[in-house]
Amino acid sequence: MRHLLATWPLLLGMGLLMLGAGLQGTLLGLRATLENFPTPVIGVVMAAYYVGYIGGSLGAPHLMQRVGHIRVFAALTAVASVAILVQAVLVSPIVWTALRMTSGFCFAGVYVVAESWLNDRADNHNRGALLSVYMVVLYVGLTGGQFLLNAADPAGPLLFLLTSVLISIAVVPMTLSVQRAPEFSTSHKLGLHDLYRISPMGVVGVVVSGMLTGALFSMGPVYARLIGFAAPDVAAFMGVSVFAAVLTQLPIGRFSDRTDRRSVLIAVCILAALFAALAAMFGASSRAVLFVLAAAFGGIVLTLYSLSLSHINDHLQPSQMVSASASAILMNGAGATVGPIVIAVSMNAFGPPAYFAGMAALVGALGLYTLWRKTRRPSVPEEQKAPFVSAQPQAASGQMVAEVAAAGAEERT
Repeated sequence: MRHLLATWPLLLGMGLLMLGAGLQGTLLGLRATLENFPTPVIGVVMAAYYVGYIGGSLGAPHLMQRVGHIRVFAALTAVASVAILVQAVLVSPIVWTALRMTSGFCFAGVYVVAESWLNDRADNHNRGALLSVYMVVLYVGLTGGQFLLNAADPAGPLLFLLTSVLISIAVVPMTLSVQRAPEFSTSHKLGLHDLYRISPMGVVGVVVSGMLTGALFSMGPVYARLIGFAAPDVAAFMGVSVFAAVLTQLPIGRFSDRTDRRSVLIAVCILAALFAALAAMFGASSRAVLFVLAAAFGGIVLTLYSLSLSHINDHLQPSQMVSASASAILMNGAGATVGPIVIAVSMNAFGPPAYFAGMAALVGALGLYTLWRKTRRPSVPEEQKAPFVSAQPQAASGQMVAEVAAAGAEERT
C-alpha cells in the first residue's frame, strides 16, 4: 500500500493517457470509414502506428540520455497531442499515415519514461504486484476510452479535441511526481536468431499475438462500422473486447505456471479460434451474441503475448530476460504492423465477416504449430519455470527495449 500511494501520480497519469489512446484508435478507425477510405487503406493507416512504436522504443532511450526523461516525456506528449489535432483538420490517408506513425513513436517513448519511473520506485518484493496494478490501469483506461466515443459526433472535431486534452493533461501528475532519472542496467545481449533457436514456439507466438492484437485494436472499429453499428455500439463492441482481458490475464497466467505452458497455449488458441469462428458465422444475427463472442475472444486472445513471453523466459537465464523481452517487443511490433493490413485486405475481398474469420485462421495456425512443437521438446520442469509475465506489448514493455538500447549505447562508448 505504501508503494501504491507513492506511485498514484504515475498511475493516474497513465490512466488519463490510456483514455486518450483508447479513444484515439477507435475514433480514427471509425472516422476513416465515415470518410469512405478503402478498407485496405485503413489497414495501412492504422498499422503505421506500430511502425512508429518500434522506432520510438529504440529512439527514446537515446533522447533520454541526451536531455533527460522529464523533458522527453513532456516533448513527446506535446507532439502526440498536436498530432491528433492535425488529424482533425487534414483528413487524408497520406497525412493520417504519417501522423499515426508519429503517434506511435511518441506513445512508445512515453511508455519508456513511465515504466522506468515505476521500475525505479519498485523493488524485487513488490515489482510484480505494482506491474499487475499498472496493467489493470492500462486496460481499464483503454476500455474507458472506447466509451468516450459517445461524447460527441465522430464526424466532427470535438472527439479529436477531447483526445488531445486527455493526452495533454496526463503530463501534469507524472511530471510533478518524477524526481530523479531512472538507471538503465546493462543486460546480456541476445539476438533474434539466438532467441528463435532457444524457443521457436515462443517467438512464433509473440509474432502471431502481435498480428492479432494489432488487428483487434486497429480493425475492430472498422468491422463494427461496416456491419452497420452506430458510434455507441462501436464503443461498446471495442469496450467489451478489451475489458475482458482485465479478467483473464492473471487466472490464465497463474494456471500456466502450474502446468505445461504449451498445453495452456493450445487450449487458448482452440478457444479463441472457436469464438472467432462463431462470431464470423453468427455474429451478424444478434448484437448480444456478437458482444458475448467478442468479449470471449478478446479476453482469451489478449493473453497470448504474456503466455508466449513467459514460455520464452522458461528457457532463459535471468541475465538474458531483459534482452529477450526487448527482442520480443520488436517482433511483436512487426507482427502488429502486418496484422491490420492482412485483415483489412481480407475484409475488402470477402466482406466484414473476414475480420473474425481471418483472426480464427491466425490463432488456429498458432495452435497447430504449438501442438507440433510440443512433440519436438519435453516440457520445462515446474521448478525451473519463470514466473508468469503479465504484459500488453504495445502499452507496457517499452522499458525493456530502453534498457537494451541503453546497454548497447554503453557498449559502443
